[in-house]
Amino acid sequence: SLRLQVLLVHEASKGSFSRVFDLEAGDDTDLGTPRTSPYESRFPINIGITGYVATTGETVNIPDAYLDPRFDPSVDEGTGFKHNTILCMAIKNSEGRIIGVIQLINKFDELLFTKNDENFVEAFAIFCGMGIHNTHMYEKAITAMAKQSVTLDVLSYHASASLDDAQRLRTLRIPSSAHFSLHELAFDDIEMTDDDTLRACLRMFLDLDFVERFHIDYSVLCRWLLSVKKNYRNVTYHNWRHAFNVAQMMFAILTETQWWKIFGELECLALIIGCLCHDLDHRGTNNSFQIKASSPLAQLYSTSTMEHHHFDQCLMILNSPGNQILLNLSSDDYEKVVKVLEDAILSTDLAVYFSKRKAFIELVSTERQVTPNWGECEDRRGLLRAMLMTACDLAAITKPWPVERRVAALVAGEFFRQGDLERQNLNLTPIDIMNRDKEDELPAMQVKFIDTICLPIYEAFAVLSPALQPMLDRVKSNRGHWIDLANNDGGEKFDYGLDKEPERNDKSSISSQNVDDTENTYEGDSSGAVSLSSETNSKYENLENPVVGLLCNNVLTLRDPNKFCQLNDY
Repeated sequence: SLRLQVLLVHEASKGSFSRVFDLEAGDDTDLGTPRTSPYESRFPINIGITGYVATTGETVNIPDAYLDPRFDPSVDEGTGFKHNTILCMAIKNSEGRIIGVIQLINKFDELLFTKNDENFVEAFAIFCGMGIHNTHMYEKAITAMAKQSVTLDVLSYHASASLDDAQRLRTLRIPSSAHFSLHELAFDDIEMTDDDTLRACLRMFLDLDFVERFHIDYSVLCRWLLSVKKNYRNVTYHNWRHAFNVAQMMFAILTETQWWKIFGELECLALIIGCLCHDLDHRGTNNSFQIKASSPLAQLYSTSTMEHHHFDQCLMILNSPGNQILLNLSSDDYEKVVKVLEDAILSTDLAVYFSKRKAFIELVSTERQVTPNWGECEDRRGLLRAMLMTACDLAAITKPWPVERRVAALVAGEFFRQGDLERQNLNLTPIDIMNRDKEDELPAMQVKFIDTICLPIYEAFAVLSPALQPMLDRVKSNRGHWIDLANNDGGEKFDYGLDKEPERNDKSSISSQNVDDTENTYEGDSSGAVSLSSETNSKYENLENPVVGLLCNNVLTLRDPNKFCQLNDY
Protein backbone atom coordinates (compact mmCIF):
# COMPACT_ATOMS: atom_id res chain seq x y z
CA SER A 1 0.00 0.00 0.00
CA LEU A 2 1.03 3.61 -0.53
CA ARG A 3 3.11 5.09 2.23
CA LEU A 4 4.38 8.64 2.83
CA GLN A 5 7.24 9.68 5.08
CA VAL A 6 8.57 13.14 5.93
CA LEU A 7 11.92 13.02 7.70
CA LEU A 8 13.54 16.10 9.28
CA VAL A 9 17.31 16.42 9.39
CA HIS A 10 18.70 16.78 12.90
CA GLU A 11 20.17 20.29 13.19
CA ALA A 12 23.01 19.24 15.46
CA SER A 13 23.77 15.93 13.74
CA LYS A 14 23.30 16.30 10.01
CA GLY A 15 23.77 12.55 9.46
CA SER A 16 20.59 11.62 11.31
CA PHE A 17 16.93 12.47 11.33
CA SER A 18 15.45 14.10 14.39
CA ARG A 19 11.79 13.42 13.62
CA VAL A 20 9.74 11.30 11.24
CA PHE A 21 6.18 11.79 10.07
CA ASP A 22 4.88 8.47 8.75
CA LEU A 23 1.48 7.88 7.09
CA GLU A 24 0.19 4.78 5.30
CA ALA A 25 -2.92 4.45 3.17
CA GLY A 26 -5.70 3.21 5.39
CA ASP A 27 -4.24 4.75 8.57
CA ASP A 28 -6.58 6.66 10.87
CA THR A 29 -6.17 10.31 9.91
CA ASP A 30 -7.16 11.47 13.39
CA LEU A 31 -4.60 14.19 14.16
CA GLY A 32 -4.68 13.17 17.78
CA THR A 33 -2.82 9.93 16.97
CA PRO A 34 -0.08 10.84 14.51
CA ARG A 35 2.47 8.24 13.54
CA THR A 36 5.58 10.30 14.17
CA SER A 37 9.04 9.61 15.55
CA PRO A 38 7.90 7.56 18.56
CA TYR A 39 6.57 4.98 16.11
CA GLU A 40 9.33 4.81 13.52
CA SER A 41 10.54 1.47 14.82
CA ARG A 42 7.24 0.03 13.61
CA PHE A 43 8.22 0.88 10.05
CA PRO A 44 11.99 1.14 9.86
CA ILE A 45 13.24 4.07 7.79
CA ASN A 46 15.15 3.26 4.65
CA ILE A 47 18.25 5.10 5.75
CA GLY A 48 20.06 4.19 2.54
CA ILE A 49 17.77 6.02 0.12
CA THR A 50 16.73 8.86 2.43
CA GLY A 51 20.29 9.32 3.60
CA TYR A 52 21.51 9.52 0.01
CA VAL A 53 18.91 12.18 -0.87
CA ALA A 54 19.56 14.12 2.35
CA THR A 55 23.27 14.16 1.51
CA THR A 56 23.18 14.90 -2.21
CA GLY A 57 19.89 16.75 -2.63
CA GLU A 58 19.13 14.63 -5.72
CA THR A 59 15.64 13.41 -6.55
CA VAL A 60 15.46 9.60 -6.65
CA ASN A 61 12.72 7.78 -8.62
CA ILE A 62 13.15 4.00 -8.25
CA PRO A 63 10.89 1.63 -10.25
CA ASP A 64 12.01 -1.46 -8.31
CA ALA A 65 13.62 -1.00 -4.90
CA TYR A 66 15.12 -4.51 -4.80
CA LEU A 67 17.05 -3.84 -8.00
CA ASP A 68 18.62 -0.61 -6.69
CA PRO A 69 21.97 -1.16 -4.92
CA ARG A 70 21.29 1.76 -2.55
CA PHE A 71 18.29 -0.07 -1.06
CA ASP A 72 18.74 -2.38 1.93
CA PRO A 73 16.20 -5.27 1.73
CA SER A 74 16.62 -6.01 5.44
CA VAL A 75 14.40 -3.05 6.30
CA ASP A 76 11.39 -5.08 5.18
CA GLU A 77 12.21 -8.18 7.21
CA GLY A 78 9.60 -8.96 9.83
CA THR A 79 7.49 -5.90 9.03
CA GLY A 80 4.93 -7.34 6.68
CA PHE A 81 5.68 -4.45 4.35
CA LYS A 82 7.57 -4.59 1.05
CA HIS A 83 9.16 -1.67 -0.78
CA ASN A 84 8.49 -1.70 -4.52
CA THR A 85 8.53 1.78 -6.07
CA ILE A 86 10.14 4.76 -4.30
CA LEU A 87 10.05 8.50 -5.02
CA CYS A 88 12.32 10.46 -2.68
CA MET A 89 13.03 14.20 -2.80
CA ALA A 90 14.87 16.72 -0.60
CA ILE A 91 13.08 19.44 1.38
CA LYS A 92 14.98 22.73 1.40
CA ASN A 93 14.59 26.00 3.26
CA SER A 94 14.65 29.48 1.75
CA GLU A 95 18.46 29.44 1.77
CA GLY A 96 18.61 26.20 -0.21
CA ARG A 97 19.85 24.18 2.76
CA ILE A 98 18.46 20.64 3.05
CA ILE A 99 16.29 20.38 6.16
CA GLY A 100 14.46 17.14 5.43
CA VAL A 101 13.38 14.47 3.00
CA ILE A 102 9.97 13.45 1.64
CA GLN A 103 9.57 9.84 0.52
CA LEU A 104 6.64 8.16 -1.25
CA ILE A 105 6.60 4.35 -1.35
CA ASN A 106 4.50 2.00 -3.53
CA LYS A 107 2.22 3.93 -5.85
CA PHE A 108 -1.36 2.67 -6.20
CA ASP A 109 -2.06 -0.27 -8.49
CA GLU A 110 1.66 -1.03 -8.69
CA LEU A 111 2.13 1.86 -11.10
CA LEU A 112 5.45 3.65 -11.51
CA PHE A 113 6.02 7.21 -10.27
CA THR A 114 5.88 9.56 -13.26
CA LYS A 115 7.43 12.94 -14.06
CA ASN A 116 4.08 14.47 -13.19
CA ASP A 117 4.33 12.82 -9.77
CA GLU A 118 7.79 14.33 -9.35
CA ASN A 119 6.48 17.80 -10.13
CA PHE A 120 3.67 17.36 -7.64
CA VAL A 121 6.01 16.15 -4.89
CA GLU A 122 8.43 18.98 -5.65
CA ALA A 123 5.65 21.54 -5.09
CA PHE A 124 4.69 19.79 -1.88
CA ALA A 125 8.35 19.74 -0.78
CA ILE A 126 8.59 23.50 -1.31
CA PHE A 127 5.46 23.99 0.75
CA CYS A 128 6.86 21.74 3.48
CA GLY A 129 10.15 23.63 3.43
CA MET A 130 8.41 26.94 3.98
CA GLY A 131 6.27 25.55 6.78
CA ILE A 132 9.14 23.79 8.52
CA HIS A 133 11.38 26.86 8.22
CA ASN A 134 8.69 29.12 9.67
CA THR A 135 8.08 26.66 12.49
CA HIS A 136 11.79 26.57 13.30
CA MET A 137 11.93 30.36 13.28
CA TYR A 138 8.92 30.54 15.58
CA GLU A 139 10.46 28.02 17.97
CA LYS A 140 13.71 29.99 17.99
CA ALA A 141 11.80 33.21 18.66
CA ILE A 142 9.94 31.60 21.57
CA THR A 143 13.21 30.29 22.98
CA ALA A 144 14.91 33.66 22.54
CA MET A 145 12.02 35.42 24.28
CA ALA A 146 12.22 32.97 27.16
CA LYS A 147 15.98 33.51 27.46
CA GLN A 148 15.46 37.26 27.28
CA SER A 149 12.86 37.07 30.03
CA VAL A 150 15.24 35.12 32.25
CA THR A 151 18.10 37.51 31.47
CA LEU A 152 15.93 40.54 32.21
CA ASP A 153 14.85 38.97 35.49
CA VAL A 154 18.48 38.38 36.48
CA LEU A 155 19.50 41.85 35.30
CA SER A 156 16.64 43.42 37.21
CA TYR A 157 17.73 41.62 40.36
CA HIS A 158 21.34 42.69 40.10
CA ALA A 159 20.46 46.22 38.96
CA SER A 160 18.31 46.79 42.00
CA ALA A 161 19.76 48.23 45.20
CA SER A 162 19.62 46.15 48.35
CA LEU A 163 16.82 46.41 50.89
CA ASP A 164 19.37 47.13 53.62
CA ASP A 165 20.70 50.17 51.77
CA ALA A 166 17.16 51.39 51.15
CA GLN A 167 16.24 50.91 54.79
CA ARG A 168 19.25 52.90 55.91
CA LEU A 169 18.47 55.77 53.53
CA ARG A 170 14.84 55.74 54.68
CA THR A 171 15.87 56.40 58.27
CA LEU A 172 18.09 59.40 57.50
CA ARG A 173 16.95 62.92 58.26
CA ILE A 174 16.24 64.91 55.10
CA PRO A 175 17.43 68.54 55.40
CA SER A 176 15.58 71.41 53.76
CA SER A 177 16.16 72.45 50.17
CA ALA A 178 17.72 75.65 51.51
CA HIS A 179 20.27 73.57 53.41
CA PHE A 180 21.41 72.02 50.12
CA SER A 181 20.89 75.25 48.10
CA LEU A 182 18.68 73.28 45.74
CA HIS A 183 16.90 76.39 44.51
CA GLU A 184 20.17 78.02 43.43
CA LEU A 185 20.93 78.18 39.71
CA ALA A 186 24.63 78.40 40.61
CA PHE A 187 24.43 75.19 42.67
CA ASP A 188 27.66 73.23 43.16
CA ASP A 189 27.76 69.65 44.46
CA ILE A 190 31.51 69.52 45.12
CA GLU A 191 31.16 69.47 48.91
CA MET A 192 28.30 66.96 48.97
CA THR A 193 28.73 63.30 49.87
CA ASP A 194 26.96 60.65 47.85
CA ASP A 195 24.55 60.32 50.77
CA ASP A 196 23.88 64.05 50.51
CA THR A 197 22.97 63.74 46.84
CA LEU A 198 20.47 61.00 47.64
CA ARG A 199 18.93 62.98 50.49
CA ALA A 200 18.75 66.03 48.22
CA CYS A 201 16.84 63.97 45.66
CA LEU A 202 14.41 62.87 48.33
CA ARG A 203 13.97 66.52 49.32
CA MET A 204 13.11 67.44 45.72
CA PHE A 205 10.46 64.71 45.60
CA LEU A 206 9.05 65.88 48.93
CA ASP A 207 9.03 69.59 48.09
CA LEU A 208 7.33 68.95 44.75
CA ASP A 209 4.73 66.90 46.66
CA PHE A 210 5.29 63.81 44.53
CA VAL A 211 5.33 61.42 47.49
CA GLU A 212 1.99 62.57 48.87
CA ARG A 213 0.27 63.35 45.58
CA PHE A 214 1.10 60.07 43.84
CA HIS A 215 1.08 57.86 46.95
CA ILE A 216 4.70 56.82 46.48
CA ASP A 217 5.88 54.40 49.14
CA TYR A 218 8.82 56.17 50.79
CA SER A 219 10.84 52.96 51.16
CA VAL A 220 10.27 52.17 47.49
CA LEU A 221 11.39 55.69 46.54
CA CYS A 222 14.59 55.26 48.56
CA ARG A 223 15.35 51.95 46.90
CA TRP A 224 14.57 53.32 43.44
CA LEU A 225 16.97 56.24 43.93
CA LEU A 226 19.70 53.88 45.08
CA SER A 227 19.05 51.61 42.09
CA VAL A 228 19.28 54.55 39.69
CA LYS A 229 22.57 55.60 41.26
CA LYS A 230 23.85 52.02 41.10
CA ASN A 231 23.16 51.82 37.37
CA TYR A 232 25.41 54.75 36.50
CA ARG A 233 28.85 53.54 35.58
CA ASN A 234 32.01 54.94 37.06
CA VAL A 235 32.88 57.00 33.99
CA THR A 236 34.58 60.37 34.15
CA TYR A 237 31.65 62.69 33.47
CA HIS A 238 28.36 61.00 32.53
CA ASN A 239 27.91 59.44 35.94
CA TRP A 240 25.51 59.76 38.88
CA ARG A 241 26.82 63.20 39.81
CA HIS A 242 25.99 64.55 36.36
CA ALA A 243 22.48 63.09 36.56
CA PHE A 244 21.98 64.59 40.00
CA ASN A 245 23.13 68.02 38.82
CA VAL A 246 20.76 67.90 35.85
CA ALA A 247 17.86 67.03 38.15
CA GLN A 248 18.80 69.82 40.56
CA MET A 249 18.82 72.35 37.73
CA MET A 250 15.39 71.18 36.58
CA PHE A 251 14.12 71.52 40.16
CA ALA A 252 15.59 75.01 40.47
CA ILE A 253 14.12 76.20 37.16
CA LEU A 254 10.67 74.73 37.81
CA THR A 255 10.46 76.34 41.24
CA GLU A 256 12.15 79.67 40.50
CA THR A 257 10.05 80.32 37.39
CA GLN A 258 6.91 78.68 38.82
CA TRP A 259 6.64 76.74 35.57
CA TRP A 260 5.64 73.69 37.58
CA LYS A 261 2.17 75.23 37.46
CA ILE A 262 2.28 75.14 33.65
CA PHE A 263 3.30 71.50 33.43
CA GLY A 264 1.28 70.07 36.27
CA GLU A 265 2.43 67.47 38.75
CA LEU A 266 2.45 64.49 36.38
CA GLU A 267 4.72 66.14 33.83
CA CYS A 268 6.96 67.54 36.56
CA LEU A 269 7.31 64.03 37.98
CA ALA A 270 8.28 62.74 34.55
CA LEU A 271 10.80 65.56 34.09
CA ILE A 272 12.57 64.93 37.40
CA ILE A 273 12.65 61.17 36.80
CA GLY A 274 13.88 61.86 33.27
CA CYS A 275 16.72 64.05 34.52
CA LEU A 276 17.85 61.46 37.05
CA CYS A 277 17.69 58.65 34.47
CA HIS A 278 18.65 60.43 31.25
CA ASP A 279 22.18 58.94 31.08
CA LEU A 280 21.63 55.57 32.76
CA ASP A 281 24.31 53.00 31.92
CA HIS A 282 26.34 55.57 29.99
CA ARG A 283 29.66 54.07 28.89
CA GLY A 284 31.62 57.26 28.34
CA THR A 285 31.29 57.22 24.54
CA ASN A 286 28.79 58.96 22.29
CA ASN A 287 26.21 58.01 19.66
CA SER A 288 28.55 58.32 16.68
CA PHE A 289 30.84 55.83 18.39
CA GLN A 290 28.06 53.24 18.27
CA ILE A 291 27.95 53.51 14.49
CA LYS A 292 31.72 53.47 14.09
CA ALA A 293 32.04 50.41 16.33
CA SER A 294 28.92 48.69 14.91
CA SER A 295 27.81 48.12 18.47
CA PRO A 296 24.72 46.02 19.28
CA LEU A 297 23.00 49.17 20.52
CA ALA A 298 23.58 50.90 17.18
CA GLN A 299 22.01 47.93 15.43
CA LEU A 300 19.08 48.06 17.83
CA TYR A 301 18.46 51.80 17.52
CA SER A 302 19.31 53.65 14.33
CA THR A 303 18.73 57.12 15.84
CA SER A 304 19.27 58.54 19.35
CA THR A 305 21.03 55.27 20.11
CA MET A 306 22.14 55.85 23.68
CA GLU A 307 19.07 57.90 24.59
CA HIS A 308 16.84 54.96 23.70
CA HIS A 309 19.06 52.74 25.82
CA HIS A 310 18.87 55.17 28.75
CA PHE A 311 15.08 55.14 28.50
CA ASP A 312 14.98 51.34 28.36
CA GLN A 313 17.16 51.15 31.46
CA CYS A 314 14.89 53.67 33.16
CA LEU A 315 11.81 51.54 32.47
CA MET A 316 13.62 48.39 33.55
CA ILE A 317 14.32 49.90 36.97
CA LEU A 318 10.84 51.41 37.29
CA ASN A 319 9.37 47.95 36.64
CA SER A 320 11.72 46.05 38.94
CA PRO A 321 10.15 44.67 42.15
CA GLY A 322 10.73 47.03 45.04
CA ASN A 323 11.46 49.97 42.71
CA GLN A 324 7.99 50.66 41.30
CA ILE A 325 7.49 54.26 42.36
CA LEU A 326 4.72 54.68 39.76
CA LEU A 327 2.79 51.66 41.02
CA ASN A 328 -0.10 53.64 42.49
CA LEU A 329 -0.77 55.75 39.41
CA SER A 330 -3.87 55.07 37.38
CA SER A 331 -3.29 53.38 34.03
CA ASP A 332 -3.94 56.66 32.20
CA ASP A 333 -1.58 58.63 34.44
CA TYR A 334 1.09 55.94 34.15
CA GLU A 335 0.84 55.98 30.37
CA LYS A 336 1.16 59.76 30.32
CA VAL A 337 4.18 59.80 32.64
CA VAL A 338 5.98 57.17 30.56
CA LYS A 339 5.28 59.08 27.33
CA VAL A 340 6.57 62.38 28.76
CA LEU A 341 9.50 60.51 30.29
CA GLU A 342 10.45 58.99 26.94
CA ASP A 343 10.21 62.35 25.17
CA ALA A 344 12.29 63.98 27.90
CA ILE A 345 15.14 61.47 27.74
CA LEU A 346 15.22 61.40 23.93
CA SER A 347 15.31 65.21 23.96
CA THR A 348 18.79 65.09 25.52
CA ASP A 349 20.09 63.99 22.12
CA LEU A 350 21.45 67.20 20.61
CA ALA A 351 20.18 66.07 17.22
CA VAL A 352 16.67 66.34 18.65
CA TYR A 353 17.55 69.71 20.17
CA PHE A 354 18.68 71.08 16.80
CA SER A 355 15.53 69.80 15.12
CA LYS A 356 13.31 71.67 17.59
CA ARG A 357 15.33 74.77 18.45
CA LYS A 358 14.18 76.96 15.56
CA ALA A 359 10.51 76.37 16.37
CA PHE A 360 11.16 77.12 20.03
CA ILE A 361 13.00 80.37 19.37
CA GLU A 362 10.27 81.47 16.98
CA LEU A 363 7.71 80.74 19.70
CA VAL A 364 9.71 82.69 22.26
CA SER A 365 10.17 85.66 19.93
CA THR A 366 6.39 85.77 19.49
CA GLU A 367 5.21 85.07 23.04
CA ARG A 368 8.09 86.59 25.06
CA GLN A 369 6.85 84.84 28.22
CA VAL A 370 5.28 81.63 29.46
CA THR A 371 1.62 82.37 30.10
CA PRO A 372 -1.02 80.16 31.76
CA ASN A 373 -2.48 79.25 28.37
CA TRP A 374 0.72 77.32 27.63
CA GLY A 375 -0.58 74.79 30.14
CA GLU A 376 -3.52 74.12 27.83
CA CYS A 377 -1.38 73.55 24.72
CA GLU A 378 0.42 70.21 24.54
CA ASP A 379 2.61 71.33 21.62
CA ARG A 380 3.97 74.33 23.54
CA ARG A 381 4.48 72.34 26.72
CA GLY A 382 6.22 69.59 24.77
CA LEU A 383 8.55 72.07 23.11
CA LEU A 384 9.28 73.76 26.43
CA ARG A 385 9.97 70.41 28.11
CA ALA A 386 12.38 69.37 25.36
CA MET A 387 14.33 72.64 25.54
CA LEU A 388 14.40 72.47 29.34
CA MET A 389 16.01 69.03 29.18
CA THR A 390 18.79 70.41 26.99
CA ALA A 391 19.19 73.51 29.15
CA CYS A 392 19.55 71.34 32.26
CA ASP A 393 21.80 68.79 30.57
CA LEU A 394 24.25 71.49 29.45
CA ALA A 395 23.83 73.62 32.57
CA ALA A 396 27.46 73.29 33.67
CA ILE A 397 28.20 76.04 31.14
CA THR A 398 25.93 78.36 33.18
CA LYS A 399 27.74 77.82 36.48
CA PRO A 400 30.40 80.10 38.01
CA TRP A 401 33.76 79.82 36.28
CA PRO A 402 35.44 77.54 38.87
CA VAL A 403 32.61 75.02 38.43
CA GLU A 404 32.58 75.31 34.64
CA ARG A 405 36.36 74.93 34.53
CA ARG A 406 36.23 71.79 36.67
CA VAL A 407 33.43 70.22 34.64
CA ALA A 408 35.20 71.04 31.37
CA ALA A 409 38.17 69.02 32.59
CA LEU A 410 35.90 66.04 33.26
CA VAL A 411 34.25 66.27 29.85
CA ALA A 412 37.63 66.60 28.14
CA GLY A 413 38.92 63.56 29.99
CA GLU A 414 35.96 61.48 28.87
CA PHE A 415 36.23 62.70 25.29
CA PHE A 416 39.94 61.96 25.16
CA ARG A 417 39.29 58.44 26.43
CA GLN A 418 36.85 57.89 23.56
CA GLY A 419 39.43 59.25 21.14
CA ASP A 420 41.97 56.79 22.53
CA LEU A 421 39.52 53.93 22.01
CA GLU A 422 38.91 55.02 18.43
CA ARG A 423 42.66 55.00 17.75
CA GLN A 424 43.40 51.72 19.50
CA ASN A 425 40.31 49.63 18.75
CA LEU A 426 38.91 51.09 15.54
CA ASN A 427 42.10 52.40 13.91
CA LEU A 428 40.46 55.79 13.37
CA THR A 429 41.74 59.33 13.85
CA PRO A 430 39.40 60.97 16.38
CA ILE A 431 37.77 64.32 15.74
CA ASP A 432 39.54 67.31 17.26
CA ILE A 433 37.42 67.57 20.41
CA MET A 434 38.35 63.96 21.25
CA ASN A 435 41.92 64.09 20.03
CA ARG A 436 44.38 64.16 22.90
CA ASP A 437 46.92 65.70 20.53
CA LYS A 438 44.64 68.73 20.07
CA GLU A 439 44.36 69.55 23.78
CA ASP A 440 45.60 73.11 23.22
CA GLU A 441 42.65 73.79 20.91
CA LEU A 442 39.99 72.93 23.48
CA PRO A 443 39.39 76.51 24.69
CA ALA A 444 38.69 77.63 21.12
CA MET A 445 36.40 74.68 20.54
CA GLN A 446 34.65 75.43 23.81
CA VAL A 447 33.88 78.91 22.50
CA LYS A 448 32.38 77.33 19.40
CA PHE A 449 30.31 75.04 21.60
CA ILE A 450 28.96 78.02 23.52
CA ASP A 451 28.12 80.03 20.43
CA THR A 452 26.56 77.29 18.33
CA ILE A 453 24.68 75.39 21.02
CA CYS A 454 24.48 77.13 24.37
CA LEU A 455 23.88 80.84 23.79
CA PRO A 456 20.73 80.54 21.66
CA ILE A 457 18.90 78.36 24.18
CA TYR A 458 19.90 80.32 27.29
CA GLU A 459 19.11 83.63 25.59
CA ALA A 460 15.66 82.28 24.81
CA PHE A 461 15.09 81.20 28.39
CA ALA A 462 16.28 84.56 29.70
CA VAL A 463 13.56 86.16 27.58
CA LEU A 464 10.91 83.77 28.89
CA SER A 465 11.80 84.39 32.53
CA PRO A 466 13.93 87.12 34.12
CA ALA A 467 14.71 84.60 36.86
CA LEU A 468 16.89 82.74 34.36
CA GLN A 469 18.92 85.79 33.28
CA PRO A 470 21.80 84.86 35.65
CA MET A 471 22.31 81.65 33.66
CA LEU A 472 22.82 83.63 30.46
CA ASP A 473 25.08 86.13 32.22
CA ARG A 474 27.38 83.36 33.42
CA VAL A 475 27.45 81.75 29.97
CA LYS A 476 28.70 85.04 28.55
CA SER A 477 31.21 85.41 31.37
CA ASN A 478 32.51 81.88 30.88
CA ARG A 479 32.79 82.53 27.17
CA GLY A 480 35.10 85.41 27.95
CA HIS A 481 37.26 83.15 30.11
CA TRP A 482 37.52 80.60 27.32
CA ILE A 483 38.45 83.31 24.82
CA ASP A 484 41.22 84.49 27.15
CA LEU A 485 42.55 80.93 27.36
CA ALA A 486 42.26 80.44 23.60
CA ASN A 487 44.29 83.60 22.93
CA ASN A 488 46.86 82.79 25.60
CA ASP A 489 49.23 81.06 23.18
CA GLY A 490 52.38 82.01 24.98
CA GLY A 491 51.03 81.95 28.49
CA GLU A 492 50.40 79.26 31.02
CA LYS A 493 48.43 76.30 29.71
CA PHE A 494 45.04 75.46 31.11
CA ASP A 495 45.30 72.55 33.54
CA TYR A 496 42.54 70.11 32.63
CA GLY A 497 43.44 67.82 35.48
CA LEU A 498 43.09 64.84 33.16
CA ASP A 499 45.42 62.68 35.19
CA LYS A 500 43.37 62.88 38.35
CA GLU A 501 39.75 62.93 39.36
CA PRO A 502 38.52 65.97 41.31
CA GLU A 503 38.25 65.25 44.99
CA ARG A 504 34.75 64.96 46.30
CA ASN A 505 33.44 64.42 49.77
CA ASP A 506 32.01 60.97 49.13
CA LYS A 507 32.47 59.27 52.47
CA SER A 508 29.81 57.15 54.14
CA SER A 509 28.05 56.33 50.91
CA ILE A 510 24.92 54.29 51.43
CA SER A 511 24.95 52.50 48.14
CA SER A 512 27.47 50.16 46.64
CA GLN A 513 29.92 51.34 44.02
CA ASN A 514 28.68 52.12 40.55
CA VAL A 515 29.01 49.45 37.91
CA ASP A 516 32.59 49.39 36.67
CA ASP A 517 33.19 50.87 33.27
CA THR A 518 34.06 48.30 30.63
CA GLU A 519 37.10 49.22 28.63
CA ASN A 520 36.06 47.38 25.50
CA THR A 521 32.44 48.53 25.35
CA TYR A 522 31.63 51.08 22.71
CA GLU A 523 28.49 52.91 23.64
CA GLY A 524 27.57 56.58 23.49
CA ASP A 525 26.14 59.81 24.83
CA SER A 526 24.34 62.95 23.80
CA SER A 527 27.29 65.27 24.21
CA GLY A 528 27.16 66.32 20.57
CA ALA A 529 30.89 66.08 20.16
CA VAL A 530 30.62 65.52 16.45
CA SER A 531 28.76 68.78 16.08
CA LEU A 532 31.37 70.60 18.13
CA SER A 533 34.49 69.47 16.39
CA SER A 534 36.75 71.86 14.55
CA GLU A 535 37.63 70.32 11.19
CA THR A 536 40.72 72.49 10.85
CA ASN A 537 44.45 72.30 11.35
CA SER A 538 44.53 75.94 12.38
CA LYS A 539 43.39 76.85 15.85
CA TYR A 540 40.85 79.50 14.95
CA GLU A 541 40.34 79.04 11.23
CA ASN A 542 36.84 77.56 11.42
CA LEU A 543 35.36 79.20 14.51
CA GLU A 544 32.91 81.54 12.80
CA ASN A 545 29.74 81.82 14.84
CA PRO A 546 26.68 81.39 12.60
CA VAL A 547 25.00 84.25 14.44
CA VAL A 548 27.76 86.67 15.41
CA GLY A 549 31.33 86.48 14.10
CA LEU A 550 34.15 85.71 16.49
CA LEU A 551 37.23 86.47 14.46
CA CYS A 552 39.22 89.64 14.06
CA ASN A 553 42.60 89.20 12.36
CA ASN A 554 42.67 85.56 13.49
CA VAL A 555 42.28 86.53 17.15
CA LEU A 556 39.21 85.59 19.15
CA THR A 557 37.56 88.71 20.51
CA LEU A 558 34.86 89.47 23.02
CA ARG A 559 31.53 90.22 21.43
CA ASP A 560 29.65 93.41 22.04
CA PRO A 561 27.25 92.62 24.94
CA ASN A 562 24.54 94.42 23.01
CA LYS A 563 25.05 92.23 19.95
CA PHE A 564 24.38 88.81 21.35
CA CYS A 565 22.11 86.91 18.99
CA GLN A 566 18.66 88.38 18.93
CA LEU A 567 15.63 86.14 18.86
CA ASN A 568 14.28 87.81 15.76
CA ASP A 569 17.42 86.75 13.88
CA TYR A 570 15.95 83.23 13.70
